[in-house]
Amino acid sequence: MKSIAPSNMCSHLKRKLFDTDGEYRDIREEIENDPELTAAVRSRQLHIYRNGKKILILAGKTAPKIIKEDRLTEELTRTT
Repeated sequence: MKSIAPSNMCSHLKRKLFDTDGEYRDIREEIENDPELTAAVRSRQLHIYRNGKKILILAGKTAPKIIKEDRLTEELTRTT
């Protein structure tokens, strides 16, 4: 299990990821449990990769940016 470091992350995004009722909580749990997924904080946003290829960018106040269709992005569209 890997964890996402909240340092340098937008405070809105931190709340969405780490609060118990946050809208991105399920995505965070998926990232932590799926060995194919990695995440990096860049420019206060969370960039998510599957097998080294970027699939999604999560930001605090703006809508998620889907780079490539993936089962994780399908989960995101179902929850929002």
